Amino acid sequence: MLGSLPQTRDVKEIIDAGSMTGHRWAVVGLCFAIALLDGFDTQSIAFIGPAIAQEFQMKTADMTWVITASIIGMAIGAIGLGSFGDRFGRRKAIMLAVLLFGVFSLLGAYATSPTQIIVLRFLIGLGMGGATPSLLALAGEYSTSSKRGLMITGVLLGLPAGAMLGGLIAASWLPALGWRGIFLLGGVVPLVLLVILFFLLPESPAYLVSRNEAAAQSQARRLLEQMTGQSVPDNVQLVNTAKVEHGASIAGLFEAGYRNVTLAISVIYLFNWIAWFLLLQWLPTALTTLGLEKAQAAYGTVVVNAAFITMALPLSSLLPKVDPRKLLTFMFMVGIAVAIGLGLAGDRWPMVFVLIALAGFGIGGQQLVLNYLIATAYPTQLRATATGWGIGIGRSGAIAGSAIGGQLLSSTGPSGYFMALAIPLAVAAFATLTVRSSHKAEAAIPAATH
Repeated sequence: MLGSLPQTRDVKEIIDAGSMTGHRWAVVGLCFAIALLDGFDTQSIAFIGPAIAQEFQMKTADMTWVITASIIGMAIGAIGLGSFGDRFGRRKAIMLAVLLFGVFSLLGAYATSPTQIIVLRFLIGLGMGGATPSLLALAGEYSTSSKRGLMITGVLLGLPAGAMLGGLIAASWLPALGWRGIFLLGGVVPLVLLVILFFLLPESPAYLVSRNEAAAQSQARRLLEQMTGQSVPDNVQLVNTAKVEHGASIAGLFEAGYRNVTLAISVIYLFNWIAWFLLLQWLPTALTTLGLEKAQAAYGTVVVNAAFITMALPLSSLLPKVDPRKLLTFMFMVGIAVAIGLGLAGDRWPMVFVLIALAGFGIGGQQLVLNYLIATAYPTQLRATATGWGIGIGRSGAIAGSAIGGQLLSSTGPSGYFMALAIPLAVAAFATLTVRSSHKAEAAIPAATH
């Protein structure tokens, strides 16, 4: 009889319904705290680097390896632990990442050679980069559909907020603690947080349902009740409507239903991050070359990051209401106009700084929209893998952008350097046009979260 058939409910529909309860806010808050620590550790090396170089008598080229080792580690960590999060759970991936950058930060305080510093920064990077995909996936999977963009953006902003905090702490505490003390601080705090996470950080119900196990079903029901305040009867079978043959693996990103969007997002991430890090790493040098004092040139980086943070939350409120592809295209057009404008502005400083502020939207802001685009293009079984893949590809762009800036400035001058920013932005804009609109994508590919 039809009445004897088990009822089924899509776990995503249950998660999307209702409001942001205290339990949901607590999970998102834990994700933000981890991102804050991640950003702190990322930025603090820039301030303690000179002290490390002085103690070990390292040359500038050697310090470049210290910084690059972190970026390489973060790229590998994002891809590797992103897939780990889809296969073994968000909770396990996040806790492993926090353990990695906590333990190896502690060991960094006892390093006795430049080689040890480089190796440890690589290992710390594995943890820093590996945390982000599962953090964003978990925050999205604990958010309602109407607040998802806002919650993901809030967690993502923990990275630049932590970076600013890391800079302030390192700059003010370095004389008292020394660089080894900063390493100790960067290790002890994550390990203390790890204990808190062990007791308070829950697993994702959407992930548990994807396991197709009776025990996982029971745990998912309990978590959904905590999340929504409404119980799910035992006779209701929770399901994920999205079907993926190679879930929790890079191969799944290149299945027929996801191959085109994966290729397009890879190109967008790569070239957007080339432009963004080309700007971030070399902007003060370009402004100094144009004639600005070094102390004033540093404000260029402050302005572009402040603009990025300021526009992030208003932008996130638009994400559920607009087509991410159209928004990305518009932002790339703004970025290209900014690049051309900076190339023509010369030393007209009011105009230069207005354009630099706009770059926070037109060159850096795409990262926020890309995260949401991934959330709406991939199912639970691939979400952290796709986020990790995108961030890993982006880190490759970060390395490339950081590396070519000096050559561009020396060969073409500040004007040519700024104009060159338009090239990777144009490539990313073209790739964006190949992505199906969000409405079509949601009809063909069940929506997810970033």
